[in-house]
Amino acid sequence: MSSTPLAAVPSVHRAAPVFRGRIGRDARSGHYAVAHRYRLHLSTAGPDGLRLAVGHDVLGLGDSCPVTLLPAVPDGPGGGHAALRPLYEASAHHYTGPALAPVLSDDWSGRIVSTRAREILRDLDRFPHEGRAVLYPCGQESVIEAVEGMCDDIGEAAQRAGQAGGDPDGRAAALDVLLDTLSRLERRLAGEEYLVDDRLTAADVELWVTLVQLDTVHRCHLDASAVHRIAGHRALWAWARRLAARPAFGRHLDLDGISRRHHGRCQGLEAAGAAVQILDWATHAVGAEDASRR
Repeated sequence: MSSTPLAAVPSVHRAAPVFRGRIGRDARSGHYAVAHRYRLHLSTAGPDGLRLAVGHDVLGLGDSCPVTLLPAVPDGPGGGHAALRPLYEASAHHYTGPALAPVLSDDWSGRIVSTRAREILRDLDRFPHEGRAVLYPCGQESVIEAVEGMCDDIGEAAQRAGQAGGDPDGRAAALDVLLDTLSRLERRLAGEEYLVDDRLTAADVELWVTLVQLDTVHRCHLDASAVHRIAGHRALWAWARRLAARPAFGRHLDLDGISRRHHGRCQGLEAAGAAVQILDWATHAVGAEDASRR
C-alpha cells in the first residue's frame, strides 16, 4: 500500500507555496499513476525544468503525460509565469505570490500536484511502462541521493566561488570544494559509461544538468584560471558531451533561453571565465540549435 499523502498540501516559502503532493502506485494514494491525467509545465531554460524535460523524455512519457513549455524568461509578476497563475489561484486560496515553474498539474481537478522537481521526477518513474528505462532502480536510491547531494554542492560552491567582492579566502575555499567534488565524480566515472549500476539513471540526469549550469551560467562569474581547472576534468566533460549527443538530452538544451534567463536574473559581474567555454554545446547537442530558436 502506498503511504503517499492524499492531497497536495502547500507550505509557504518566500511568499510562494511549495506544493508537495505525490503520485502513488494505486487509487488509494489519491493521486495515482494513470495516463493522460497529469501535465508538466516547465521551462528548459532553468535547471529544474531541464532536469524534468530530460527525465520525462528518457521515460518515454510524451503521450501519457504531456508537457507545456513556458517562456525562458518569466512573464508574470514576481518572476512567475502568467500561464501558471490560474493553477496557483485554483490551488491556494487568495493566492497573490509568483506563479513559479516547474509545476505538475492534475488535469482532472485543474490544480497543482507538486512544484518539487526531484519529487516529480521520482513520481514520473512510477508511471506504468513496458520495457522502458527506470530512473530510480530498486536498491540504488541511496547512491542516487548521494549524487544529488554532490550536485547541490557543485552549484552552491560555484556560486560562492564566483561572488564579486567579499572574502577572497572564502571564494578560494568554495573553489576547492567545487574542484574536489568534480574530482570525486570523475573518479566514479573512470572507465564507466554511467554513474550507477551500469545503466542510465536519475543520477546521470542530475549531473548532466549540473554540468550544463556550471558551463553556461556559473562559469561567467569565475576567473579564467578557475575555469581551466574545472575543464581539466576531461573524463567528466567527455561524458557530458556523449550524453548531449543523445536526443533525450540534447534536444532540450535551450542555450539562448538559458542565457536570457541568466542575464534577466543575475546581478553579479561577469568575469574572465566567461570567455573560456568548456564544451561547445551547440555542436554536440542534438537539436540544441532548433531549441534555441524557441
